[in-house]
Amino acid sequence: MIIGLVTAVAASACYGTGSVLQALGTRRSARQETAAGGATTEHGGPSLSSTAKAAVTWEFILGTVLDFIGFGLGALAARLLPLFLSQTIISANLVITAVLSVKLLGLRLKQLEWVSIGVLCSALVLLAVAAGPEGEHHAPMSFHWWLLAGSVVLIAGGSLIVRRLGRSGAIVAGLLSGLGFGALGIGVRILNGVEPFHLGQLLSDPALYAILVGGIGGMYLHTVALQVGSVNGATAALVVGETVVPGAVGVIWLGDSSRAGLGWLAAFGFVLAVVSAVGVAYFGEHETEDANHRSREEEPSAAPQL
Repeated sequence: MIIGLVTAVAASACYGTGSVLQALGTRRSARQETAAGGATTEHGGPSLSSTAKAAVTWEFILGTVLDFIGFGLGALAARLLPLFLSQTIISANLVITAVLSVKLLGLRLKQLEWVSIGVLCSALVLLAVAAGPEGEHHAPMSFHWWLLAGSVVLIAGGSLIVRRLGRSGAIVAGLLSGLGFGALGIGVRILNGVEPFHLGQLLSDPALYAILVGGIGGMYLHTVALQVGSVNGATAALVVGETVVPGAVGVIWLGDSSRAGLGWLAAFGFVLAVVSAVGVAYFGEHETEDANHRSREEEPSAAPQL
């Protein structure tokens, strides 16, 4: 349990720092693309070209490296802790994202955002106190196939929806990216061929490909969310997506449980964590227009960088 808690906290730190670095890269790329006239689609969302260019900025690359480190640590935590605990702790990267966004992105968080972040931290303490041992690591093969099919439909359909929504799709993109990362967490938990290691079983397991689809697709949708919306709002929506579904799957199908007599505390902490994350998403979404307005005032004559 202790090792799982430490790895989950470390994964959270990597993800939170990575999100802010990725936001720095996407915003710098967006300014360059806007100056060049090719930043958006007809719906007002980011073009594929602008998303690709955002992904090759040094800030975004460094943030992605931290994401991969966080993925490894989070995968270990998902196998050592109940999913409702591991995913919620990892989702606390929202706190790190919020603090660093003040320092590095110049955002001004509202009092209600800080209150929501404080409530989230309290909810994590409740979950850690109430969590019992993790459940099963195995699920019927049909479950593996359903996980892969759901991941493909989620990422493919979600990408189309977000691009149609344009600049109003930041929260939706963040939520869908969270669901993709949630599928990744579930896949890691049930992956065959890990203990003991067996390469043939690993490569033939649909859960492995659900992990790839959910991880890569989730990263793409998170990049889009950072391009068009608030870094804190998008990350908070991601928190809800990657927490609720894996937590429910762990309890209902994989046997995750709380300590004896503390089920009510685990349920309360889980709901409180989700509600507080929604609060940050709701209150943080309004920071986007303010930040964009300040950016335009600070850089009225920005020239395109070729």
